[in-house]
Amino acid sequence: MNSMTLTASAIRKSFIAIAASSVALSGFALAEDAAEGNTAEEKVERIQVTGSRIKRADLETSSPVTVIDASAILASGATSIDDILQQMTSTGGAMVNAAVNNGSGGDASINLRGLGSNRTLVLVNGRRMIASGTGAASTVDLNTIPVSMIQRVEVLKDGASAIYGTDAIAGVVNVILKRDFDGFEMNVQTGMSGHGDADESSIDFTIGNTFDKGNVVINAQYTKRGEASQADRDFSNCPIAETGASGDKSLYCGGSSYAQGGHVWGDMNFGITPTGPEDEYAIGDSGEYGEYVDNGEGKAKFQYFDGKSEADLSGRGGEYHDFENDDKYNYAKDSYLYTPMERLNLSFSGTYELSDTITFFSEAMYSKRWSEQQMAPQPIWNNSAWEYKPKADGGFMTDDLLPWVKSGEELSYGRRMVESGSRDFSQVVDTIRLVVGLEGEFSNGWTWDASYNKGKNDSVDTLANLHNIGSINDAVLEGDFDPFLQSSWEGESIAPFIYTEVNSGGSELDIASATISGDIVDLPAGTMGFAAGYEYRKESAHYTPDSLTAQGLANDPRVEATAGSFDVNEVYAEIAIPLLSDLPLAQQVDLSAAMRYFDYSTFGSDNTWKVGLTWRVFDDLMIRGGQSTAFRAPTVDELFGGKSPSFDQIVHPATDQTQAEVTVGGNPNLTPEEADITTVGLVYSPSFVDGLSFTLDYYDIAISNTITSVDSNYIANQCLDANGSTINTGTALCQASNISIDATGRIKFDNGLQNIGETNTAGYDINVAYAFEGFGLDWKAGLDTSILDTYEEFDQDGNAVDYKGYITGGVGAYAEFKTNFNLKASGDDWSATYEARYIDGMDSFACKDDTAGCYAPSVDSIVYHDLSATYDVTNTVRLSGGVNNILDEEPPYYTGNNDSNTDPYTYDVLGRYFFVRASVKF
Repeated sequence: MNSMTLTASAIRKSFIAIAASSVALSGFALAEDAAEGNTAEEKVERIQVTGSRIKRADLETSSPVTVIDASAILASGATSIDDILQQMTSTGGAMVNAAVNNGSGGDASINLRGLGSNRTLVLVNGRRMIASGTGAASTVDLNTIPVSMIQRVEVLKDGASAIYGTDAIAGVVNVILKRDFDGFEMNVQTGMSGHGDADESSIDFTIGNTFDKGNVVINAQYTKRGEASQADRDFSNCPIAETGASGDKSLYCGGSSYAQGGHVWGDMNFGITPTGPEDEYAIGDSGEYGEYVDNGEGKAKFQYFDGKSEADLSGRGGEYHDFENDDKYNYAKDSYLYTPMERLNLSFSGTYELSDTITFFSEAMYSKRWSEQQMAPQPIWNNSAWEYKPKADGGFMTDDLLPWVKSGEELSYGRRMVESGSRDFSQVVDTIRLVVGLEGEFSNGWTWDASYNKGKNDSVDTLANLHNIGSINDAVLEGDFDPFLQSSWEGESIAPFIYTEVNSGGSELDIASATISGDIVDLPAGTMGFAAGYEYRKESAHYTPDSLTAQGLANDPRVEATAGSFDVNEVYAEIAIPLLSDLPLAQQVDLSAAMRYFDYSTFGSDNTWKVGLTWRVFDDLMIRGGQSTAFRAPTVDELFGGKSPSFDQIVHPATDQTQAEVTVGGNPNLTPEEADITTVGLVYSPSFVDGLSFTLDYYDIAISNTITSVDSNYIANQCLDANGSTINTGTALCQASNISIDATGRIKFDNGLQNIGETNTAGYDINVAYAFEGFGLDWKAGLDTSILDTYEEFDQDGNAVDYKGYITGGVGAYAEFKTNFNLKASGDDWSATYEARYIDGMDSFACKDDTAGCYAPSVDSIVYHDLSATYDVTNTVRLSGGVNNILDEEPPYYTGNNDSNTDPYTYDVLGRYFFVRASVKF
């Protein structure tokens, strides 16, 4: 796959000659940053590269940019651009993809530096892409961008708020679509895993025509992806649980305490009348199962009577018995390992010359996505205990519990609704983007453009086989529904309480902008360039939950609606100043600077800036660096998002439940994140080794006023002790969490968005590329490596949370070392590519403070091997295919995992995968 970090010769190749023939590296353009020597007589077109709005012939910039061209994407077998971008070594953290079943909503995202997809700006043709997905979407769903329409992707691995505004903290992904295309092209592709599932087929065609006054390009792509089940892989066919003493842990096939047949928890306080103040239990209070005694500090502590304890019952199999591990419900077997989707993408691009100096341009994109996820049948529970009223004592409930439970006892109840079927999630998402504008050139050579960018995203998502627990509870209290009788949960008895949740949402984007760019003055070292512009942007979003969900009648806590908007006016300017040229150890030295002023309706005004320097020492060596500030304004969803439940994976000694009920939501008082960014790098291409190039870049990103929520494991362990009692109640973290644990062992707390502190990350990107000839073939080899030096987040109490080298249960992985290797051989009518992707070993974040208490406190490193090839049957027909994950590597298990007993954000869950494609072009 072709990719390169851009400097003058590489850019001239990829943009001017469209050769795009640099060394392939795991699908990413690698550093061919060395000068190959264009003569002074060559006339090079002025071109604009991502990260600058100044058009110039010498396109070296102070920031590293990676380019991925269309042929590289197609050679990989990718049908969505996220398949390529998520494999870059500079990515990390949580990247939503087809392997994320729980909570993905069918989206796909990119996460540079592991800083979050909301801190990576996604552009299409240099302009913002509408946020897309379900609900009040706040990030770009990469499914909306058709792979077959892509000419190239430019990835700027540096902050660029001064150039593009909000969100460009970790970097910028700029997808350039085909604009000058003549002829017809069609691709047909199909693929399947080695297990015979996760089949995927795609067909696309592109038609283009260039005429005297302009050009038109039309593209259509249809993709259908099948599912894979967690039940069909040995590593995921049951939720693995750990048992045993610390240091002597073993594994067993666990599951949920909300089990088939029902789970009944008795009341240890049955028969006790509290005598303390405010109805608290006091020393000496006694009941059926135990009494309150002095804990040695004058406080009451519950103590069981000898041989007695409250009931803990399972109804699995139809007869009640003491609950055991075997009674837990295996929810994995009902869940998707890989989620199905259908997608239709339609695209149009056109230009028309209105005069010799003015051109009209337009872009239109439409995407429709049908996606699904599947999870185990709904777990339900009674939020308020039910008083047991058996028929033996004149009540209406079954007598089956009498050997274990006392009449009149308050019982907690949980049940897995197997009789009603799995929870089936589905989304239908429509996304439209339209850009119209004019571009032209003044008589003095200055260029200008003015455009209007309109985006609209609408979604409807459904969740089938839910239960109106509020109505069930009312029926129990009225004596019309016996929850402890198995037949009550079956057939006609439960049917009136089953419903399908229907939610709707959407977002809109309106941008009016104008830019101007040109040369100011000729200086001794070159020509000074300048660009400036104005942008008005309005963003709005909404989410309307199902009426029962909004009332909290679906058993989960209620979900609130979201609605809001904001607008912003921005002006910016950029200048490029040549300082020195043709001097010893200073062949060319250029300074660049940019500034942006913005005024938001939500929080007011501010500014951001960037300064960069490129220093070409001599032909072989260039040094570059930059210093900038960046910002990320809170989104509509972050500001106005209603409260809703999230069920996050945790590991805590106070409970054997592996999920906590976490309430999340927006905060209208949020203010922007601010970042200070430093990059320093060098580009070296030794003239004595033709075709060899090397780049080394260091980055340091310090974000303050971070908008985030704290890791759920961290909150649970900071604010709750091993006995389930609250601790550290004086800290802001634990006060804001409102943490508690209920009678079933479920931990509950709040974890809303806040400007809580800082996020700091730093590291190195190293690229090596070598192109050569041998054995009558053209060879290209590349090595792309990222080294994470620092990744820390600070909570509101100033405590550092270190993620470097850790894999988490909810925010992905932060490997210290990732590298991709690529080797490509090309003949006259064929090519073959081998790729290897290495991910370093990591420690489990859940085991950070107690490795002995975990069975798998770490994961080993892993290497994925891919092989692909192409063959030109004729000048118009090409056949290609490949095998990804040749060795069928399984994702690793670790304590505190995310889903499928592993981390689907980071690892390949499908195993060996085959694909073939036929292409026709004329």
